[in-house]
Amino acid sequence: MSPTPKLLPKDIVQPLSQRSDLWGAWLTFHVWAVIIGSTALFIAFPNPLTFIFAFLMIGSRQHGMSILMHETAHGILFKSRRLNDFVGEFLLAAPYGGSMQAYRHYHLKHHKYAQTADDPDLPLSAKFPVSKASLRRKLLRDMTGLTFLRLRVAAIKGVDIDGNDAFKQKGPSLTLPINFMMFLVLALLGHWWVYFALWLAPLMTWFMVVLRIRNIAEHAMTEDNSNALRHARTTHANILARIFIAPYWVNYHVEHHAYMYVPCYRFPALHESLTEAGHRKEMIYAPSYSNVLKTVSTG
Repeated sequence: MSPTPKLLPKDIVQPLSQRSDLWGAWLTFHVWAVIIGSTALFIAFPNPLTFIFAFLMIGSRQHGMSILMHETAHGILFKSRRLNDFVGEFLLAAPYGGSMQAYRHYHLKHHKYAQTADDPDLPLSAKFPVSKASLRRKLLRDMTGLTFLRLRVAAIKGVDIDGNDAFKQKGPSLTLPINFMMFLVLALLGHWWVYFALWLAPLMTWFMVVLRIRNIAEHAMTEDNSNALRHARTTHANILARIFIAPYWVNYHVEHHAYMYVPCYRFPALHESLTEAGHRKEMIYAPSYSNVLKTVSTG
């Protein structure tokens, strides 16, 4: 495979690669503020519409936590390694049951071997295209919580969902203590059941749906080629997609693979620079997430 060509000059990439503690703090605050605000909205105005809105928003921001945790795994949400590790592990990964250190362990290998036989994420994309019926079944398993349960059972066994040995984090996880504190706060406020309805239920369902759609969009039916313009996909996200499916610029996946040390909040500028340099036409690019799902399903 031919290596990725030099896409942009250093004087353009270097400023885009600068990390910002202010941005890191703002995004960490934002993801929690949306979750807490959505919960408070429903508690203050309990009705079906506010419940549905809060349910979808919270599941989407649980996904947002995983996106920002991904930034810390690359060491680019904050300037210091120590701050990236602390925020990524305890404020972003642990609340939804993730592990930043375990994720970092294999994710950099994904970047090195993207879409090849050595890519640990290859099982997420290699099965495509699938039939429309198969895709519907996958999304139904996500929406009913079956995918979540399968993943948790696999984690308890120390394997991934395909039965392969999984990397375990070193030291105790704070997932249970943090979730207990969340439950306790809501219980003290007289709303203990909201933890199950607006944290655990979205985590088991909507979060899994969004995560699958994002994984499909990023690499399904791209090329086995070390050129980042061809082994990843960037997807246009309108305002609704940015709110519910692709927060924090996660739709710019070609840009991330081309320059994995550029923070997510600079992806729009990086995309513009790549476009101005004439690389837009070389990218695998989708006009919408619905277009991606149509592309990867047949029959």
